[in-house]
Amino acid sequence: MPLALHRAADFARLMRLHRPIGTLLLLWPTLWALWFAAGGLPDLDVLAIFVLGVILMRAAGCVINDYADRAIDGAVARTRDRPLATGAVAPREALWLFAILCLSALLLVLLTNRLTILLAFGGAALATLYPFTKRHTQLPQVVLGAAWAWAIPMAFAAQTGAVPPAAWALYTGVLLWTVAFDTYYAMVDRDDDLRIGVKSTAVLFGEDDLLVIAVLQSLALLALGLAGHSFGRGAWFYLGLVAMALVFIRQHRIARRRDRAGCFRAFLLNNPAGAVLWVGLLLDYHWPLAS
Repeated sequence: MPLALHRAADFARLMRLHRPIGTLLLLWPTLWALWFAAGGLPDLDVLAIFVLGVILMRAAGCVINDYADRAIDGAVARTRDRPLATGAVAPREALWLFAILCLSALLLVLLTNRLTILLAFGGAALATLYPFTKRHTQLPQVVLGAAWAWAIPMAFAAQTGAVPPAAWALYTGVLLWTVAFDTYYAMVDRDDDLRIGVKSTAVLFGEDDLLVIAVLQSLALLALGLAGHSFGRGAWFYLGLVAMALVFIRQHRIARRRDRAGCFRAFLLNNPAGAVLWVGLLLDYHWPLAS
C-alpha cells in the first residue's frame, strides 16, 4: 500500500470510520430530538447539519479518547492495536486532527442560531472532558452520557430557538441509556481495567452490574415515555418503547455470563434498540394509528 494511503487508513481507524456503531448510537437520539422538536419532519438544513455534526463529533470524540488513553491502550486486549497505542499516529497529529474535526463541526453550528452555538461549546467541553475522567472517578460513563445527550437541547434550539422543559426528560432518558450501554462496553475491558487502575461503572458496580444496568434501562424507558407523553405521542411511539425494552431483555440474556464476547454483543444490540424507537417515532408522526 502506498505510504499516503497507509497514513490515511491509520487516521480513519483513529476516527473509527471502520466502526460506525458509535455514530449510529449518537444519531438515533439526535433524530428523536429533531422529530420531537419539529413535531414531525425537521427543516432539511437542520437535519443535514446535525447528521454531519454527529459524524464529525463522534470522530472527534474517538480521537481525543485515544489521545487520553494512549499510554494505557497497549495494555488492554481490545485496544492494543489502536493507531496511537502502536505509534502509527503521533500524539501531536491526533491533536491536530481533533482540532480540525471540532472546527468543522463548529462551522456547521454557525449555520444555526445563537442559542445552538452557545450550547455547542458546552457539548464540546463535555466530550473533551470525558476521556480524562477515567483517572479520577468511577462514573466516567455519567460524563459520557451527559455529553452524548447534549445533542438533545442543541437539536431543539436549532429547530425551534428554545429548549422546552420536556426536552430535559428526553435528555435524562438518553443519559441513562448511555450509562447503561457504555457499562456493557466497559464490562468487556473490566479485567484489564482492574489490573491497570482505570475506573468505570463496570468496576464500580462489580457483581451488581447487570442489576444496575436493568435499573438504568428501566429508568431510561420511563424518562423516554414521559417525554413522549409530553409531546403528545401515540401508539406507534409506545410500541417502539416496548420493542426497545425487548432488546434490553435480549441484552441481559446474552451478557448473563459476563464474558467479553457476550458483553460486546450486548453492547452492539443498542443500535437496534435505538433504531426501533426511531421507527416507532417516525410512524407515529407520519402514519399514526387511528384513535
